[in-house]
This record gives sequence, C-alpha cells and structure tokens, in this order.
Amino acid sequence: MPIASDPILARNIRITGRVQGVGYRAWAAREARALMLDGWVRNRADGSVEMVVRGAPASVENMIRLCHAGPRSSHVDQVRVTATAGVAATGFAIRPTA
Repeated sequence: MPIASDPILARNIRITGRVQGVGYRAWAAREARALMLDGWVRNRADGSVEMVVRGAPASVENMIRLCHAGPRSSHVDQVRVTATAGVAATGFAIRPTA
C-alpha cells in the first residue's frame, strides 16, 4: 500500500474491439486487484470497455500494458489512455453498463 508521500497516478482507459461478452471486466478487476489499484471497470453502450485506475505509477503502467492483450477470448483493437483525477474510494469495482 502506497504511503502518503508516494506518487499516485490515475488514468482513464478505453478499450475497443471484441471486449464485451468475453469476461473482460472480470479479468480486468482481478488484474487491477492483484496490482493493488483502486478504480472501476464497466461496459459502454458503444461496445467498448472503460476503466479508471489509480495507484502506484508502475502498477498503472502495467495495467495499461495488460489491457492491450486482455483475457484469452478477447480481441483488442485499441487502448486509449487519458489522465484523470481518479477515484476517491479504495478497492476495485465492476460497474453497470453506461
């Protein structure tokens, strides 16, 4: 767990391709929790998956790299990453489709 003086990075990640109906959200939540990231993941009505992750910079960057591959049954076309303020809560959640 980072201490107050450790740098924290927050990113919004949008993944497109065959990423719904293939377990992407459950996979992402497991990976994020293993990396001790806070945030959430949800399906979007346009067929993409959206995530917000917050944590140690190395863990955030590792999650971004993992998103390019996704779970075995997915096919990722694109991963777009933007800076964000992050999340106030701790832990990692799967949210309903937006």
